[in-house]
Amino acid sequence: MNAPTMSGPARLRETSVAVVGAGPAGLLLALLLDRYGVPSVVFDAEDAEDAEGTSAHRPYATTHNARTMEHYRRLGIAAPIRRLGLPAEHPTDIACFTRYGGHELTRLRQPGTTELLRQAAAAPRTDQLPEPSHRAHQADVDAFLYEHACSRPNITVRPGWRITALTQNARQVTLHAERPDHPAEDWTARYAVACTGGGSAVRRALGGRRTGPGPRGHRGAARPVTAARLRLPTFHREVCTGERAWSYWAVNPDLVLQLVALNGEDEFCLVADLTAVTVGADPATPAGIADLVRRAAGRPLPVEVIGHRSWTPAAPPATQPFRKGRLLLIGDVAPLPTPTGGFGLNTGADAAANLAWKLAAVLRGWGGPRLLATYESERRPVALRNTAAARELAEGPADIERPPDLEADTASGAAARDRTGHLLRRHAEHIRSPGVQLGARYDGSPIVAPDPEAEPPGDSWGTYTPTSIPGGRAPHLWLDDWHGPGSSLFDRLGPWFTLLRLGPEPPGAKPLQAAAQAHGMPLTVLDIDLPAARDLYERDLVLIRPDQHVAWRGNQLPTDPGDLVARVTGAGPHQPGRPV
Repeated sequence: MNAPTMSGPARLRETSVAVVGAGPAGLLLALLLDRYGVPSVVFDAEDAEDAEGTSAHRPYATTHNARTMEHYRRLGIAAPIRRLGLPAEHPTDIACFTRYGGHELTRLRQPGTTELLRQAAAAPRTDQLPEPSHRAHQADVDAFLYEHACSRPNITVRPGWRITALTQNARQVTLHAERPDHPAEDWTARYAVACTGGGSAVRRALGGRRTGPGPRGHRGAARPVTAARLRLPTFHREVCTGERAWSYWAVNPDLVLQLVALNGEDEFCLVADLTAVTVGADPATPAGIADLVRRAAGRPLPVEVIGHRSWTPAAPPATQPFRKGRLLLIGDVAPLPTPTGGFGLNTGADAAANLAWKLAAVLRGWGGPRLLATYESERRPVALRNTAAARELAEGPADIERPPDLEADTASGAAARDRTGHLLRRHAEHIRSPGVQLGARYDGSPIVAPDPEAEPPGDSWGTYTPTSIPGGRAPHLWLDDWHGPGSSLFDRLGPWFTLLRLGPEPPGAKPLQAAAQAHGMPLTVLDIDLPAARDLYERDLVLIRPDQHVAWRGNQLPTDPGDLVARVTGAGPHQPGRPV
């Protein structure tokens, strides 16, 4: 961990980037900045204890999707993160029951980590999932990311320090940090990034407000949610004794409730949409949560509530700016209306990847004056898109008709279970959402050079179409039959921009290399003479950004490569004879 720079009698401390919030987005941003050689300070204002227990015991997301796992792979930490969460052999099925001790309605079978990696190893060269989704509790992954960040040379972590005030001018941001029983500190940073909730000083300084429709139930009311982290020591032994799963749904006329397996044995995360729960004990209390679990099980069982929280999810911050001067916002840039799918965590992770290279480019001097403005123009549409996808997923089990005879051991009850099981299976299949995971595109961005001869694929939450049309994620390709570390095309890309030269006789790269060098833009040239690569990318030359999105493609370099360099770095049109 790097030592802060001290200056002046007021003990003013300096850094390049102040990251306010040590959640997954903030930690990932700091780690990516470290990869680019940019120092940052992470202010972790999370209270160590509160009425609900330590933050590690609160319920959070449990899905790290394929795109987030690719970002972890870039940092070299995908493998240790896969050792967290469910045991490698544990299935990740989505199983639906009337009650956990009652009838099974449907089951969507999904492999565990070992089988997923085995499938990836045997997949064709053009397989698009080098890092399949992983199920692990966010708090456990956060703890790993936190410890890893503390070990990095360019990251200073300040646990317990809260930013209470800040000012900015044309050159820097000044932040006032406080921690109980410590003298207050003042810091200066070139940029400050809020990765926290709506009450933080940085978010308040950004201004704006949340607007837009909030999540709605089938009666038009907002959907209150209760979530809890539980220990259920007899769940598998005495209640749900059959095949194990990752997600267990209880769906009956009395309630709709989800239990997500955390360790494969006795720890679970509960999520309940309270619009689908009939009257009972207060579900915002440990006693009420225990009552919910017992009702879902259909029998008594011991329930230990480790941590819990209840809330009514907010509408997306449609008018809150993502940037104001030297202040920026990531993390929960789109507070999602449901925990389903882990879209909040993963949307924040992808936003961190987008912002990190742009901050680093500007701080290193080759990012142009227009570059940081593209953070909002590129990421806001994605945030709102993912919010819409999560809202649609929320309209699933809680809105499916639950006939009064659903649990009856009669012919009509069996027919009702068949119908309900079919509807639940359709919902479960939608949760896979590969289009949401990998399909984010930045079409129309001023730092993306469009291909006038091709139309981008239509947006689909349920499918992902690999294409090198500029704006989208670079298609994945395995470069050998081993499919191990170093075998992925993504493993060979440079940390900054990479020009792919594809096919047996691609055009030379020297004019673009010269233009990049004149501008100061780091550029790696990667030759791949594989027919599958040329077929997948459809062009001889493809320029890939540091966040693995395609910036430009063609069969010949532009007449003036300096124009392309100026565009993709946010410097604007290049004018010959003038420095860029």
